[in-house]
Amino acid sequence: MTYGFIDTHCHFDFPPFSGEESASLARAAEQGVRHIIVPAVWAERFDVVLDLARRYDMLSAALGLHPLYIARHQPEDVERLADILNDQAQEVTAVGEIGLDLFMEEPRLPQQIALLQSQLHLAKQHDLPVILHSRRSHDPLARELRRADLPRRGVVHGFSGSLAQAQAFVRLGYFIGVGGTITYERAQKTRNVMAQLPLSSLLLETDAPDMPLAGYQGQPNRPERVAQVFRTLCELRPEPADEIAGVIFANSKRLFSLPL
Repeated sequence: MTYGFIDTHCHFDFPPFSGEESASLARAAEQGVRHIIVPAVWAERFDVVLDLARRYDMLSAALGLHPLYIARHQPEDVERLADILNDQAQEVTAVGEIGLDLFMEEPRLPQQIALLQSQLHLAKQHDLPVILHSRRSHDPLARELRRADLPRRGVVHGFSGSLAQAQAFVRLGYFIGVGGTITYERAQKTRNVMAQLPLSSLLLETDAPDMPLAGYQGQPNRPERVAQVFRTLCELRPEPADEIAGVIFANSKRLFSLPL
C-alpha cells in the first residue's frame, strides 16, 4: 500500500536536484510524497528557494540563517529576511533552518544565540512556525524557545538527543523530526526515542541530499526515501501503519498550514 507523505525537510535547492527538479519530484511522487518543505540555509539562497516554491506546487519555502554558517552571516542578512517577510510573508511557510550548533570547532555561541533570537522574533511577529537545527545544543535551545514563546511553535529536525530532551521539546509544543538515522540499527538511542514519543509529536523528513539512509551511504539522499524512513518507524512503533501515516501527515499539514 502507498501512503501519502510530506518530507518536512529537504534541501531541494542543492544538487542533485538542481536542474533535475521535475524528474526528482516525479520520482518522489511515485513513492507517495505529496509535498516537500525546502528550508534555506543562508541569505543568498532565499530567492532560489522562493522561486522553486513558485514554480512547483509540491514545494513550500522556508527561509532562515543556519547556525552552521555563523561565520558567513551578516547583520544585513537578518534585515533581508525581515524585508521578505514584510513583503512576501504569504510565500513563506516557516522560518528555517535556524537553531544552535555546538558540534562546530568554533561555535561562537553568543553570536549564534543572538542570530537565533532575532529569527525567533521574526517568526513570532509573522505568526510562522520554525524549523530548528540542534547539535549538542538541545538544552540551551529549549531555554531560548521557552523564552520566545512562539504561538506556532515548530519542529526540532533530525533529532538525535535523549528521550528526556525530546520530551522537553514536546512539552513546549514542538514536533520532533524523524529522519534516516533510525534506519541504522546501531542508532539504538534515537530508535528508542522515536518508538516512545507520542505519535502526535512526530514528523517525517529526509534532510536530503544529506543524512543518507542505511544502505545508501556515500550517495546523495533523496526525498522519496522518506517512505523508507516511514517503514522503519512502523517497525519501531506499536500502532498500525495506516494510523502512523495518517497522524504524521495531519501533524505536518497542521504545523505548516498546507492546503492538502
